[in-house]
Amino acid sequence: MTDPRTPYPVRVDAALDPSLSRWLWLVKWVLLIPHVVVLFFLWVAFLAVGFVAFFAILFTGRYPRSLFDFNVGVLRWSWRVHHYGYWALGTDRYPPFTLAEVPDHPAHLDVTYPERLSRGLVLVKWLLAVPHYLVVALFVGGGLWLGTRGGDTDDAWDDAANAGVSLVGLLVLIAALVLLFTGRYPKPLYDFVMGMDRWALRVAAYTALMTDRYPPFRLDLGGTDPGSVPAGPVPPSPSGVPTPPPPTPAAAR
Repeated sequence: MTDPRTPYPVRVDAALDPSLSRWLWLVKWVLLIPHVVVLFFLWVAFLAVGFVAFFAILFTGRYPRSLFDFNVGVLRWSWRVHHYGYWALGTDRYPPFTLAEVPDHPAHLDVTYPERLSRGLVLVKWLLAVPHYLVVALFVGGGLWLGTRGGDTDDAWDDAANAGVSLVGLLVLIAALVLLFTGRYPKPLYDFVMGMDRWALRVAAYTALMTDRYPPFRLDLGGTDPGSVPAGPVPPSPSGVPTPPPPTPAAAR
């Protein structure tokens, strides 16, 4: 179990637009078609890169940095699309077509690069993550798990809509209807949806071999990831000597 005081290396942040269109969510599925096409090929490449990385980690204990950055980019692109679309409906700003971090975009994802990874753990992460699969299946209908396992490339990230009833989908639909009639997105609902999205993305990165840190069984609610919050002032120790500050998360690439 991850210590809740220790930032998790997968950081997922987003901001809820203060003034969302009441009706745009009705047509976002059409607007997202170009992204769906591109993401299909990106996820095929993601699986191929993960296959190569598996053997690289198994024999060297390292995830090649260029491959790692590419797969982080695919997760980042996917998260921006889902935050705009039906995993959150948190913004009306159209997602950019890029793997890179976009500082002024409301949705962000970053994974701290691991200098070393366990050679043995790479063989059993899929098994260790089984409890999380059950939780993620409830949250997003199983689509994220299907999109990150090493099976058919047809079962990519965007099959979530076909994988059954999704708690995230249900809550986002409720938020969309409230938005349609009131012009406001209920903030507590958004915070809860963000917690489930964050959980799913942490599991995605873990099963994609991008970290050895086991995902925590907790909902970190709200748009700000705990790992993105700067460390506060260091309290003095009983002896009067300040205790060393904890390590701060790496800056977003």
